[in-house]
Amino acid sequence: MKKNGFVFAVTLLLTQVFSPAMANASPMTPFRWDLAPAMDSQENFVNWMQQNRHEDPGFLVQRWRRYLAVVAVKDATDERVKEAFLWTPREEFVRPINRSHSYDSAFLDIGYGVTISGPHLVAHMTSALEVKQGDKVLEIGTGSGYQSAYLSHLTDKLWTIEIIKPLAERTRGVYDGLIAKGYSEFSAINSKQGDGYYGWPEAAPFDKIIVTCGIDHIPPPLLQQLKPGGIMVIPVGPPGAQHVLKVIKQQAADGALTVSRSDIYNGRVVPFVPFKKLEGDVIKGAH
Repeated sequence: MKKNGFVFAVTLLLTQVFSPAMANASPMTPFRWDLAPAMDSQENFVNWMQQNRHEDPGFLVQRWRRYLAVVAVKDATDERVKEAFLWTPREEFVRPINRSHSYDSAFLDIGYGVTISGPHLVAHMTSALEVKQGDKVLEIGTGSGYQSAYLSHLTDKLWTIEIIKPLAERTRGVYDGLIAKGYSEFSAINSKQGDGYYGWPEAAPFDKIIVTCGIDHIPPPLLQQLKPGGIMVIPVGPPGAQHVLKVIKQQAADGALTVSRSDIYNGRVVPFVPFKKLEGDVIKGAH
């Protein structure tokens, strides 16, 4: 019995030493601005991400295939936006019940009556925002947290507002859990619960603003908090039938401000959840 016990103990020890979990015990390679995952083939991408970020190969394959689709239809054309797509683990931001569908092209339910936008839409809006490293970016509608996570690979100055308190708290917990795992880039994300219509005055002005909920007008406080030369991407239109606009605020030599608008989908209607409003601490209707 002692011999059998000894063999069992040795076997258990070897299993622990050479298990996949132990193989991934080394720290993750931190995100760096001068570092990019392998982008020449699926095999090299998956291997690089496994070795450096310890991510699940099944999801990495899905991410790579969706990346190819996003690039093929020109939802991402800028190289930095392409790299950011490959860096961002979308599977960490969906509900567990939908995790196997993380890289489907459709919207996914995240609870509380809201959704996570499809990867093509997120990439397209991110491309239109033209984020440069060091830009101050405000997001209205944190939701799942995926959009800000994506943006954190483009700039290290991010602010995001979610109106639904339990969702804001849940998503902050997701960020903090991933930071603890080694996703240090998510430390750049400042988040709070509140009514995004009024922006974040204490952190303003912003170089870029992205709104991920639909409204029938551009909120004046957000336009005021946008720097001259800044860009806002926002879905504008009646409920469920918005057009995604790229709004550029410009200032002439004499100080006069002008605003130009263009439709990033050339007239295509894109439905978004409504831009809700707070009355006191209660969500009542929409702006």
